Amino acid sequence: MGRLQNKVALVTGASAGIGRAAAKLFAAEGAKLVVGARREAELASLVAEIEAEGGDAVALAGDVRSEAYAKALVALAVEKFGRLDIAFNNAGTLGEAGPSTGVSEAGWSDAIAINLTGSFLGAKHQIAEMLKHGGGSVIFTSTFVGYSFAFAGVAGYAASKSGLIGLTQALAAEFGPRGVRVTAILPGAVETGMYREMNDTADKQAFMTNLHALKRVAQPEELARSVLYLASDDSAFVTGTASLVDGGASIIRG
Repeated sequence: MGRLQNKVALVTGASAGIGRAAAKLFAAEGAKLVVGARREAELASLVAEIEAEGGDAVALAGDVRSEAYAKALVALAVEKFGRLDIAFNNAGTLGEAGPSTGVSEAGWSDAIAINLTGSFLGAKHQIAEMLKHGGGSVIFTSTFVGYSFAFAGVAGYAASKSGLIGLTQALAAEFGPRGVRVTAILPGAVETGMYREMNDTADKQAFMTNLHALKRVAQPEELARSVLYLASDDSAFVTGTASLVDGGASIIRG
C-alpha cells in the first residue's frame, strides 16, 4: 500500500471499466484523485466510494474533445490539491463500426477526436503543469487492435488508438529530459461495456476468449494494476513504451 502516497492523479474515462478501476486503486494507494468522464452521476458515485474508503477525490464531468475541459481538469487538480503528478488518459470510444466503405466522415472524425485528439489535449495541459513540479507520469490507453491483431469494421478505432503509440513516443522524447515519463498500455479484451458492445453474442465472446493465451478476457482491475506500475516510481526508468497487457493475444496464431 501507499505506492502513490502524496501524489495527485487525474483519470479520464473514470465512470466505468478500466478508468474506474484505476481511480479506485490509485486512491487505495494513497493518491488524491481528480476523476473525469461524461456521466456526472457515475462520477459522483465513484467519488462517494473513494471517500467512504478513506480516500480523497473530486469529479468534473465533461467531454474530452474540448480543450477547455482538459484545462479545467488540470485547474481543478491544482485548486484542490496544489499540483498534478499522474495523468491516466483513458477516455475512449469504439466509434462508428461497420464496413469502412460505409463509415461516415463524421463517424471517423469522432473516433479520432475522442481517442487521439482528446488524449493529446489532455496531455498538453497535464504536462505543462507537471513541468512546474519537476515531472510526472502520463499514461494513455491504446489497444492491441491495430497493433498485434486486426478486426474488420473498426478502422477508426484501430487508427485512433494506434496513433496514441506515436504520440507516446513523441512526448516521451520531448519531455523526458525534464522529468515527464509518457507510456501507454495496450490491453487485450477486457470485460467492459465496450467489450460487450463489440461482442454481443456467445459466439463472438468465445472467439475473443480463444484469441488469448490465457483463454479468458481480463477484468478491469487487472489492467488497473499495470497502470499503477506505470504511474508509480516503480517504473522510474520506463518511458516511451507501449506495453502489451493482452493475456498473450499477441503470441497466438490460431
